[in-house]
Amino acid sequence: MTLHLIRHGITEANEKKLYLGHTDLSLSKKGRLELIRLKDEIKYPLGEIYVTSGLKRADETLMILYDKKPDLKIKEFMELNFGDFEMKSYDDLKLDKDYIKWVDNFPKEPCPNGENREDFLKRIQYGIGKLKELKLNEIVVICHGGVIASIMEQYLNKKNFYDFLPSHGHGYTICFENEEILDYFKF
Repeated sequence: MTLHLIRHGITEANEKKLYLGHTDLSLSKKGRLELIRLKDEIKYPLGEIYVTSGLKRADETLMILYDKKPDLKIKEFMELNFGDFEMKSYDDLKLDKDYIKWVDNFPKEPCPNGENREDFLKRIQYGIGKLKELKLNEIVVICHGGVIASIMEQYLNKKNFYDFLPSHGHGYTICFENEEILDYFKF
């Protein structure tokens, strides 16, 4: 299976550097224009099926890049649920005792009313399992930066999450065989 993972376009929350997980925001004007520009520069890979996380920003990105609606929405590819930290910035949270506890005990500590990293990774693996059940050769998934970086980190057995975090509108093509990545490249 070849999996093409593309990060959604920019939202206003991304522009303001807010924690954005499950909040269902649309792309910002800047995000739409950037994707239109990237569409002319990048030869985006084609798939037999087009999948999103089901959030507006992912669906809108698919529409701009491929001029189509998702064939399938897999909610397991939604970003980490930041719970009470959702739509807040570091400056908003830096003195919050729950935020400090979360940062100090990451990945085991859940965000209050959110999820922890271990559960997030299990959720993503479940989503990958759904894709494998389709038994297709080429799948395009429009999802979120944390999801993409986590997939890369897990399958390559490396602990450098931020090295794998793609820019908005960019991503990775991953060639799987069974449970191993045979090859990958960034676009």
